[in-house]
Amino acid sequence: MTDVRILFEGGGVLVVDKPPGMLVIPGREGGPSLRELLETQRRQKVFVVHRLDRDTSGALVFALDAAVHRALSGAFETGKVRKRYVALVEGRVEAPQMVDAPLVAGRKGRMRVARPGDAEAKASRTRVRPVETFERASLVEAEPLTGRTHQIRVHLLSLGHPLLVDHQYGREAPLTEKDLGGEGDSVVLSRTPLHAARVEWPALAGVEARAVEAPVPGDMARARELLRASVTSP
Repeated sequence: MTDVRILFEGGGVLVVDKPPGMLVIPGREGGPSLRELLETQRRQKVFVVHRLDRDTSGALVFALDAAVHRALSGAFETGKVRKRYVALVEGRVEAPQMVDAPLVAGRKGRMRVARPGDAEAKASRTRVRPVETFERASLVEAEPLTGRTHQIRVHLLSLGHPLLVDHQYGREAPLTEKDLGGEGDSVVLSRTPLHAARVEWPALAGVEARAVEAPVPGDMARARELLRASVTSP
């Protein structure tokens, strides 16, 4: 059974480091969900406060009682929770940018930037800034100011900087060491390199203010090392 790292627990709040490749709740795709796993391990009901895409890793907030669940869910829905992600993207992101591009549902579960007059368009804003640039890729920080499905992925794509691997919005094939500037054929990245690095909520009814961080996972750290080495190598 998968061991899930606990990042914070207290006052009816549980924040875990979600592994990539795991659903948050049971879905049509099959496989165990993180909620089910936690409930089995802890032998108690666990309330889902928000979600991350299956391949996204990082800080994920659960509640351990109904009152805390209501307070935290309300904070997420009204934009009182700050979320910061890190991502590995194609191309060099040279300067901070604010992406203000409404989104609308596309085909086959995808989202897309809305066209003028799209009746279903929803306002969507993401703050993006470069953390480190490499020869043909960048590590960026993305702060979503709204909470739309696939928002960060689609906004990065709209900038011309899709995630290095993204089966819905970019490259489908995994990246090997050689692809990232190394010499081996071992696969380094086989999922979308998007990681929820920090989540912060204010004081709420019955809930203390808290900021929780999740360390960058091994596959993204290894990819960064290879990209960094390819810049400095002769």
